[in-house]
Amino acid sequence: MQTTVGISNRHIHLTKEDLQILCGIDTLEEARPLTQPGQFASTLKLTIQTPKNKIENVRVLGPTRSYTQVEISKTDAYTLGIDPPVRESGDVKGAALITILGPKGTITRDCAIIATRHIHIDHETREKLGLLDVSKVKVRLFGAKGGLIDAVSIKETNPAYFELHLDTDDGNAHLLKNGDTVEIIKE
Repeated sequence: MQTTVGISNRHIHLTKEDLQILCGIDTLEEARPLTQPGQFASTLKLTIQTPKNKIENVRVLGPTRSYTQVEISKTDAYTLGIDPPVRESGDVKGAALITILGPKGTITRDCAIIATRHIHIDHETREKLGLLDVSKVKVRLFGAKGGLIDAVSIKETNPAYFELHLDTDDGNAHLLKNGDTVEIIKE
């Protein structure tokens, strides 16, 4: 069974309350839709900072969430001098401390993670592909630097666009780009 790849760059998810503190606004303006239904890249870009360094122009994704989270790659973590855990999106327990700077305010939260490799899938597709009893799979990557990656989580949401999400480190290591095809291997 095959699916396509989506490479996820560093980004921020915000609660309405934190968006208000940082920017003095209640809603995000959409710049472009993302592949996952109802999600979008907003026009807002903020700075993330630690005592060691900062990264500017980090895109905020919408809509607002019930949690604030900064998703970065391990390369970003080295730049910032932090050691965030690998977590499913939304699981910020034990996340690394990071400061987010906005035009109106600043917040510091334990909310920086490296997102797990995961496949977005809806229930119907999951059932059709025989993945209902599976929480993790392996994925075969093709091309000049192809390979096999394991510990890829199945992330069921309804609706969902069926796609493998990797961070920029995984994508770059295998010379992958958005839209490339990979093979899912049930463990």
